[in-house]
Amino acid sequence: MTHVVTLNAGSSSLKFGLFSLQADDPVAICTGAVDRIGGSGASITAISADGKALGADVPQGIADHRDALTQVLDLIVRQFPDAHITAVGHRIVHGGPHHDRPILLTPDNLQALDELSPFAPLHQPYNLDGVRAAMQRFPDAAQVACFDTAFHRSHPWVNDTFALPTEYYDMGVRRYGFHGLSYEYISDHLARTAPLLYGGRVIVGHLGNGASMCGMIHGRSVGSSMGFTAIDGLPMGTRCGQLDPGVVLYLMDQKGMSVDEITDLLYCKSGLLGLSGLSSDMRTLEQADTGRARQAISYFNFRARRELGALAAVLGGLDAVVFTGGIGENSALVRERICVNMGWMGIELDHDANTDHARIISTPLSRVQVMVIPTNEELVIARAAARFVYPHMYQSLLDHAGSDAEGKSA
Repeated sequence: MTHVVTLNAGSSSLKFGLFSLQADDPVAICTGAVDRIGGSGASITAISADGKALGADVPQGIADHRDALTQVLDLIVRQFPDAHITAVGHRIVHGGPHHDRPILLTPDNLQALDELSPFAPLHQPYNLDGVRAAMQRFPDAAQVACFDTAFHRSHPWVNDTFALPTEYYDMGVRRYGFHGLSYEYISDHLARTAPLLYGGRVIVGHLGNGASMCGMIHGRSVGSSMGFTAIDGLPMGTRCGQLDPGVVLYLMDQKGMSVDEITDLLYCKSGLLGLSGLSSDMRTLEQADTGRARQAISYFNFRARRELGALAAVLGGLDAVVFTGGIGENSALVRERICVNMGWMGIELDHDANTDHARIISTPLSRVQVMVIPTNEELVIARAAARFVYPHMYQSLLDHAGSDAEGKSA
């Protein structure tokens, strides 16, 4: 039996998986994560398909992403010595304006993707480090890039541009949107389980340490809260979200801040952390219940409600709202605060179902169905890699991706 490894590198974490290629869909046999890379509390967790915790010894911590990748790949080889790795699927945050589907990675296109690192400085370099490490460890395996921006290449021009001279759009200064792998999973899940909703107007909130919202019609993105970079839109764990660009000019001109200092402020010291002065973790803020923590949560919810209304206008109405991501899937408080008093939009929350984290958390009479669906970016990556190495075996997945691609280019 052959296998696919998936690597999903974030700014301080690394998610990974090992999938067997069987039946008509890849099956996870191991999933895991490395958290707090570079910190004193760095750890690796890995769980087999039967729920067994797999040993991961980290006696001296994990210094950086390269160290994390080495330890993860060592763990996979050690725990599954008979696994035949035919492909490695990689989450690549930025694919630029042209990549609207996964690609096979080569030294040439790897260099081209490296040139996009300034667009996603907290993610792209680590994504590409994962590719290079996997190429060394599994030289005979196909290396497949899955782009977070690809799902949003179906945007109409008005949702893709800024009001700048058109030459800037032509040079790549445009709204890209992110979290595309998560949105692709939700779109596919709705197509399989709720085809009527899939064919309608749906807003998905991927709410986590990174947060965004996406408006879909017939499963395709027509608008996203994120823009040129992954700091636009909603406030996040440490990223500021929507910001008047005049603030950046003021910080440079009047406060003498350098580009590096402003980058650190906007990406690493803002969002929930900056507002609360305590933590970037919504769970910690909900438990702390301090004045600043409550303010941070209120601002997060306010911006999410504002984006929800804006995307409903873009869609021309609304049939369903889906919450996903770490906060979206687990914070009943955030879901309630976003949905409360939204009856004018057709949203009527079932508070008991919401508290119980049910799949459907709207009332039977709600005109808009509100759902909680756990995302699975790793499965999306595994499916993409499987299509490259066994296109005939996974023809149904290939057909589905092809029809999406046709719709995106229309």
